[in-house]
Amino acid sequence: MKGSTLQAAGFSFHSHKSLSCPSKKPASFQVSKNTHYRIKGKLDGGGLVCKSWGKAVRGPYCWQEIDIEQWSELCRPETLDRMLQMLITRSSGSLRKLCVSGLPCDQSLSFIADHAKSLQTLQLPRSEIGNEIVEQVASRLSTITFLDISHCRNIGAPALEAIGKHCKSLTRLRRTMHPLELIDKLSQDDEALVIAATMPKLRHLEVAYLLISTESVLKILSSCPELELLDVRGCWNVILDEKIVKKFSGVKVIGPPPIDCCKMTGWDDCSNSGSSRYLSWDFVAGEIDDDYYEDMSDAAWEDDQSMEEVELMFYDGFDFNNALFDWPHSP
Repeated sequence: MKGSTLQAAGFSFHSHKSLSCPSKKPASFQVSKNTHYRIKGKLDGGGLVCKSWGKAVRGPYCWQEIDIEQWSELCRPETLDRMLQMLITRSSGSLRKLCVSGLPCDQSLSFIADHAKSLQTLQLPRSEIGNEIVEQVASRLSTITFLDISHCRNIGAPALEAIGKHCKSLTRLRRTMHPLELIDKLSQDDEALVIAATMPKLRHLEVAYLLISTESVLKILSSCPELELLDVRGCWNVILDEKIVKKFSGVKVIGPPPIDCCKMTGWDDCSNSGSSRYLSWDFVAGEIDDDYYEDMSDAAWEDDQSMEEVELMFYDGFDFNNALFDWPHSP
């Protein structure tokens, strides 16, 4: 049975070849955020209807692609760390793809690097890793071709420089941020310049909402001759005129004007157009006098409904991490 999906214990293995020969086909392990089942049965091969698949689950071939990004967004750090160690150990050094959100500590990245001899795709958005650990393990991540370090607030130019120097096969980098993560920063031109200096083979670069200048973007365009897509949405200080666009006509540039999603129902409406033209922000012109507020206040209490029907909701603190989940998706 080709092109099938085998499900057990709430998880899925996806295979493009016959299920009769599972040991010869690397399958992927993916966990969604709405999983409510125990993990142990899956890892032990329990619940699988086919004995050969049960044997495959206990081997390394089913663990070459591990995607727990959605699940890890709502996971406790200690649980996530145990899960990573369990799954990566199962891969026995054959891990090719790892997607996980919110890596809790530097030790987690070090453990990943120790088992990364075959790793090609590494996606670590919203992770709590710092420059120092990236500099220490970058040489062990030399095989990666796609790296996602979006919303990683504790890393900067030193980490990117180490990645550029050691990851010579890197062709795709995602380093997008959220404006709330950059409140204490004045500029990130150092990151852009490091990218230009150390990552000449990039084909796909996403730096949306970074605090970079036009000069830094031009340096990237000049230093990365194989670049095919550059995402600079929300980079307020970047101005690319018609002359620049013509000079680098082979590069699809998205942005830099921000997407105005305040008037739309969701982020999907923003990202499906396939165009680099975006709506501009609207501002209210003119001033509002005091009479407006007085009239509005009086009208608010003239309703016949009693105060007993008013529901007040209080929130203890601001969930900074979850506030970022609805930011525009990458192109």
